[in-house]
This record gives sequence, C-alpha cells and structure tokens, in this order.
Amino acid sequence: MLASVVQTHRHTIESEALRGNPLGDPHERPLWVTVPDGDGPWPSIYVIQGMTGRVDMWLNRWPMRKTVFELLEEDPPEALLVWVDAYTALGGSQYLDSPAIGRYHTYLCDEVVPWVDARYPTLAAASHRGIAGKSSGGYGAMVTPMLRPELFGALATHSGDALFEVCYLREFAQVARVLRERYGGSYERFWADFRGRPALTRHGDEWLVNTYCMAAAYSEGELPFVLETGELRPEVFARWLEWDPVRMAARHADALRGLRGIWIDAGTRDEYYLDLGAIAFRDALAALGVTETVRFELFDDDHQQVEYRYPPALRWLATRLAA
Repeated sequence: MLASVVQTHRHTIESEALRGNPLGDPHERPLWVTVPDGDGPWPSIYVIQGMTGRVDMWLNRWPMRKTVFELLEEDPPEALLVWVDAYTALGGSQYLDSPAIGRYHTYLCDEVVPWVDARYPTLAAASHRGIAGKSSGGYGAMVTPMLRPELFGALATHSGDALFEVCYLREFAQVARVLRERYGGSYERFWADFRGRPALTRHGDEWLVNTYCMAAAYSEGELPFVLETGELRPEVFARWLEWDPVRMAARHADALRGLRGIWIDAGTRDEYYLDLGAIAFRDALAALGVTETVRFELFDDDHQQVEYRYPPALRWLATRLAA
C-alpha cells in the first residue's frame, strides 16, 4: 500500500554552525518534515532549494497549477521528506562552507541530518538517505553526496548548476556593463541601491546578485573577471571550476559509484543552458562507469515553473533508498 502524506511538521532548528556567520543571517532556521502514514522506519530525502529560495516558498503556486505539496498528495513517496532552509542575504549559499557566506554545508550535514535522525523514525544510514533540489539546489544535490558519501546514498538534480563555463561565464560581461552604466563600476553602490528598494525590480539585478553570490561561494568573494571590461581572470575562475560538478566527478569517483540512484533532468529550453550541464554531468558519470544507477531525461520546458518534476523524482529516490 502506498504511503500517504498526512502531515508536515514545522520546526525551528538552532544552528551553531551558522551562529555569527559573515552576513549576519539568522542562525535559527525553519525546518519542515513531511511524515508518511505509518510507523516507519523510513528512508529520508532532504529537499533543498534554488537561489533565493526560502522554505515557506514551497507553498507558492503558479496560476492554475498545484503546489508541490498538492502534487505529492496524489501519489506520495514512501519516505520522510526534510525541507531545508539555507536562504542568505545574498540569496543562497550553494550548500557549501564559505568564509564569505557561512558554513551551510556543515549546517546541512552535521546539524540537520543528525537532528532529524534523532527525532524521527528514519533508516539512519547513507544507503537510505537521499538529497534532491533544483538549480542551486540541484547543484547542492550533486556535490553533497560527493563530499559526504557516508551520509547520502542517492540524489536527484533538476537543472542543477554545472558546466560553469556555460552557465556562468556569459553573465560576466552583462554584470560589467550594468555596473558601469548604473553604478560607476561599484558593487558597493549596487548593493546600497538594491537594499533600498524592492528587490529584483531593475534590469540586471538578477545577474548582479547571482554572480556576486557565486563568487562568495566559490572564491571567497573574489570576482573572476575584471569589473571594467568583463575580461576573465583565469586564476580566479579556475577556483570556480574546482567546484564544478562535472569536474568534481573524477575526483569523487568512488563516492559516485557507491550511490544507489542518480536522477538528472533539465529542460531543453533552460535559460541558463543547464540542459548542457546535465548532459555533461551524465557523460562524466558514464566515463567513470556509472550508468546503471542513472536516470536521465531532457524534458520540453525551460528553467521556471517545473514544480511537476519533483514528485516523480522523489518517488523514484524513495524506491531506490528503501531496498
């Protein structure tokens, strides 16, 4: 009999890893746990969000469409779902430990996971624990099991950040131009303006916020291009590439070979060309001999409004993690 999503518990977790973080973001964070019907124990899947995501945004709906929770009610996965909040003043964290943002990787792995296992009937082993997300959350879902294979045994990435020279590089010239024309080439002036008005209301805001956040995550805030021209600074961009899942794969081959399931998908019209990153990540796995555990799909859509992709991936992960 299929499980039924009957309740979602809303908690607040106090994080020592995030206390005193560089951005002054709260160290007390909301944490939601959706519990299947029955007694368990259950596999667990940690669901992480993309850039600018907050946990309560899972309740948002697009016009004439169902929320993720409503979609899950129709055919719920037989797993405990843990909805993690990692929002920051820059919009996100990439789920890494960064001196410029904070210790969000440590928060997720060393605080949230044991907190959940101590309070819910989980199958508390990597072979029964998965992680899933979209965009920056998809990035986190790819790299976290590589970094912590003793914690996570499966992943689902929806349009996750990958193949950095394709998904990020094109924004550098756009950022340089907007900073020159509007802010005298100064990120400080941009942030002063941005925080004094409704966010994301001026052309170019998204590029400037995203690029700055990625620099904070991957290179401790050092920009990988010359502000005046957009000219690449190869030595800094090389630090970014060290965090590219496509390039990380070979360095973490054993971890990837040990995963019980790897779901990869992306829209064929993704605005950030993350369909190309999805193909590159799949091919990097294939080069390591990781094919039998991989489910790959390109679907006819773009980067937005793809909430319908979560439920089938979560059900698939739950099946892989239950065995």
